[in-house]
Amino acid sequence: MAADWPPFSLVMQPFPFAHVSAEDWRSACRSALGALGAIPASHSLGMVYASQQLAPDFERIIEYLKGHSPITTWVGTVGSGICSTGRETYDEPALALLATDLSAEQFRVIPGINEDCSAFLAATAPWRAATSSFFGVVHGDPRNPLTPELIARLAAGLENGYLVGGLSSSEGDLPQAAGSVTSGGISGVLLAGDVSVVTGLTQGCSLIGNKHRVTACQRNLVAELDGRPALDVLNQEVGELLARNPKRMAGYIFAALPVPGSDTGDYLVRNLIGIDPQSGVVAIGDRMEDGMVLQFARRDAATARADLERMLEAVKSRLPARAKGALYHSCLGRGRYLFGQHSEELALVRKHLGEVPLVGFYANGEIAHHRLYGYTGVLTLLC
Repeated sequence: MAADWPPFSLVMQPFPFAHVSAEDWRSACRSALGALGAIPASHSLGMVYASQQLAPDFERIIEYLKGHSPITTWVGTVGSGICSTGRETYDEPALALLATDLSAEQFRVIPGINEDCSAFLAATAPWRAATSSFFGVVHGDPRNPLTPELIARLAAGLENGYLVGGLSSSEGDLPQAAGSVTSGGISGVLLAGDVSVVTGLTQGCSLIGNKHRVTACQRNLVAELDGRPALDVLNQEVGELLARNPKRMAGYIFAALPVPGSDTGDYLVRNLIGIDPQSGVVAIGDRMEDGMVLQFARRDAATARADLERMLEAVKSRLPARAKGALYHSCLGRGRYLFGQHSEELALVRKHLGEVPLVGFYANGEIAHHRLYGYTGVLTLLC
């Protein structure tokens, strides 16, 4: 694999990374920092993802990392699972760290923003103008109903900015790190324009049937598609076998909402959360409006694998040089539930990209550009 990459100098060396499991947060920190090795004092930014078992101790983890390494700014969150190069970890205390070589002038922390982005945008305007910054890594709180709107507002405020990341996922606490520990909104880091990034998004579904127009709805309840009962249209699209056994649609059939203006056929996947055979109403996991376009999609392992491989090859073809590090934010419904129990998703990433230092987590929603997605994987390569 190494022969496929162009030559690179010492300044292009890969970022140190670590992925450890341990009995407690302190042991995890010690093991992870030991695995990182000696970190130059000029390195100021690190990425950190902790499994949900360590969520109650997340603030202690961040203080420990700041106090026992040269890196004073750590950005990240907790997940129901975490991942790294070729490895996924679930159901146990685990920690993944990536130490970048960015200096303090190459990034700005996005502090916890719960309602309004304007103060942050105003404060960073001079730096963003001087560094041509438009790209950010963001983590969000799924409990805040404003989170999708905050993501869109922040991207717009960055003048067509591009965001990647995911929503924290845990059965308990949902802390985020952005210099210090926060929660409740969005947080993360903006990167200067001289930090080269390449990103890709993979959908875990494939579209079925035709596009349909919503002609009657109330909130998330779709009564009619193209003037017909919504359930009749759904049953026609999925076929007789599933129509006779609607429980088999759960986790397999979804609503797909095409992204307006997308030149790549992009769409947002939303759950089908209920049907009413009497009225013909279909309940969607998002607010619907008359006139919206809706299509249905199915999710299975073969489709997800094929689209992931497509995305990986596309990203690899756009790399200007060998990647120094990578972030991967994948849906908590992917990973072991879609690809298998033995880190198959991350093994596939490594197969196509090689031993690129990578860390990430399994999210409760994924962020790409200025939208919140579901059932997707978002890959970011730092060059």
